[in-house]
Amino acid sequence: MKKDTYVYPAIIGKEKNEKEYSVFFPDLDVATSGVDEEDALLSARELLGIVIYGLEQDKEKIPKPSELNKIKYSKNERTLLVDVYMPSVRMAENSKAVNRTVTLPAWLNSLATAKKFNFSLTLQEALKKKLKIAN
Repeated sequence: MKKDTYVYPAIIGKEKNEKEYSVFFPDLDVATSGVDEEDALLSARELLGIVIYGLEQDKEKIPKPSELNKIKYSKNERTLLVDVYMPSVRMAENSKAVNRTVTLPAWLNSLATAKKFNFSLTLQEALKKKLKIAN
């Protein structure tokens, strides 16, 4: 069963000579960064959602989060909890636009282009009609 909310420990830090803050999720072995702490945390939440969504889609086991106090980190780092609300992520990912290559007869393409048809919208409307999907 898919959960609505996931909370994972992360390590945030910044090296003295670095311009960005890094955020690492040890349980998922993924990392991201941001120009400041706020940007890094927003990026971390987005990454967490994408990784969990990918695991769900691939029907892979979602690792259990480690306890915050068991995470090891360096002196220039600290641990924090990052949460993600998956219904929002799932909705965004499921409604994401994808590119398709469509082959048309040249005469039909010319007519539609001359009349300034929106090819994407026209194809969407036709597919919805064919699939009997209400707008």
